[in-house]
Amino acid sequence: MAKNTTSIKAVATRLRGIINKHAGVEELPIRFGDGVELTPREIHVIQAIGDHKLINVRDLAGHFCVTKSAASQMVSKLVKRKLVRKRQAPHSNKELQLDLTDQGLKAHRVHEKMHADHKSELEKELAGFSEADLQTTASVLEIIESVLERRLSRMLDE
Repeated sequence: MAKNTTSIKAVATRLRGIINKHAGVEELPIRFGDGVELTPREIHVIQAIGDHKLINVRDLAGHFCVTKSAASQMVSKLVKRKLVRKRQAPHSNKELQLDLTDQGLKAHRVHEKMHADHKSELEKELAGFSEADLQTTASVLEIIESVLERRLSRMLDE
């Protein structure tokens, strides 16, 4: 059992390192041409709006596990920068739906290409792994994600 505990500790330590690096990346601005510079958080909001046609602020907040107020503030910033547009929902006078401006669509396309390039790089790095190794890795990541989801849920319920 001690060996298993040591291995679990090694996985947790590696995961913590990955999370810290990811948090650092999330703070770095990214240039999307034509002088448009966005944080990863901003481009991910643009990504969500582009991927979910006519999403509203409430659904966007749920997508990112943030409050409606936090999502609304981010959307307002992107509207001011002319990347996102708010439109009246045809089925409700109270609801506003979000979509991307031409500039927002351009940033969305550049971001999609970035993700495709990252995916290609990851696929090359993992090509030497067996199917069993990849399935085990996927299972471990699923467990980690489940633990994080429960932790987030408890934190949001407090």
